[in-house]
Amino acid sequence: MDYRERMPIPYEGNRFGFVYRGAIAGNADGEVNVRPISYDAYGVTVAANVYIPAGYDEAGSYAGIVVGHPNGAVKEQAAGLYGQRLAEKGFVTLVFDAVSCGESGGEPRNQDLPYLRVEDYRLGADVLSGFPGVDPARIAVLGLCGGGGYALSAAQTDKRFRAVAVVSLFNTGSVRREGFQKSQADSVLSRLH
Repeated sequence: MDYRERMPIPYEGNRFGFVYRGAIAGNADGEVNVRPISYDAYGVTVAANVYIPAGYDEAGSYAGIVVGHPNGAVKEQAAGLYGQRLAEKGFVTLVFDAVSCGESGGEPRNQDLPYLRVEDYRLGADVLSGFPGVDPARIAVLGLCGGGGYALSAAQTDKRFRAVAVVSLFNTGSVRREGFQKSQADSVLSRLH
C-alpha cells in the first residue's frame, strides 16, 4: 500500500501531495517553487523536493539547508512545511524521504535505520553542494523530532554543515538504550546479554 493511501489528505488537489496548510499547489513565476528530484544512495533511489526562493537565479549565490523529517514521517508533511518557509526567507532547501521511507527506495520499508538516516543528511549535502546557485560553503542542516538527533550526528562529522538546528528533538539512540524518559536506564547492561 502506498503511504499516501494511509494518510488523511485534507488538501486535495495538491499536485505535490503536500498535506500542510499554505502548501505550494503548483509552481508559478515570482513565487517559491518546488522541484521534485531523485538521486542515488548506495544503489537505492532517494526521493526529495528542492524548494527554491521566489526570483531564484541559477547564477546566484544562495545558502542551502538540508531538512530531514521526523521518524515515521515523509517529506510532504512537516519537513516540507519547513522547507517551504525557509525558501520564502531566501534559502534553497532540500527535503528528502529517508531511505526506506515514503517515495525513497530501500528495504525493509518504513524502518528507522540510524546509520542510513545520518548518511541521508550527508547525501543531501552532496546534492545541495552541486545544485545550481547554492554556495557549498553555506550549507546548514535542520532535523525535526527524531530526525533532529540524526542531524546533530551528521553535523558532528560533516564539516560542510556550517550551522545545525533541530525542532522538537527526540534522541532515538538514547531512547533505544535507556527507554523513554530513561525508564529502562537501570537495565541497559542486562539487556545487552
